[in-house]
Amino acid sequence: MRNNSPERDGPSAVEVLAANDCWDLLRAVSVGHLAVLVDGHPEIFPVNYKVDHGSVVFRTGEGTKLHAASQPTAVALEADGTDQDKRTAWSVQLKGHAEVLEPSPELMAGVGLTLFPWQAGHKDHFVRIIPTAVSGRRFTVASPLTWWSHLEVPTRAGLA
Repeated sequence: MRNNSPERDGPSAVEVLAANDCWDLLRAVSVGHLAVLVDGHPEIFPVNYKVDHGSVVFRTGEGTKLHAASQPTAVALEADGTDQDKRTAWSVQLKGHAEVLEPSPELMAGVGLTLFPWQAGHKDHFVRIIPTAVSGRRFTVASPLTWWSHLEVPTRAGLA
């Protein structure tokens, strides 16, 4: 169910997406950006993922992502997409925590069977992001001609 009430009126209106719509969009793409804390600072990594039972799973090797995912700190995943025919774009965010999964026959027969990292190397660890919040927005992509604003034009610069 969508919340079709825009946050603003007019062509720049933003549609706030319902959770079900967010999950549908997350299933439609396979790459997102994982945000984790590393030494108290945010780090962002591209990951390819699969939606699995109300969560997101990705594979990784030894290193920063795996270490950060094993900590009891918050993580976030953001994914974006566009619909060229409708000239719309969307963005979905998951916020929650991560847990490193133990390999099991169930995992490998399910999401593990179809989750292949794009980058070569040993990616033997599976990480699940368990969301505490999911949110998303969809909006019409503005014509590039509306992006430009000359600061020399007093009314556009707010000086008139």
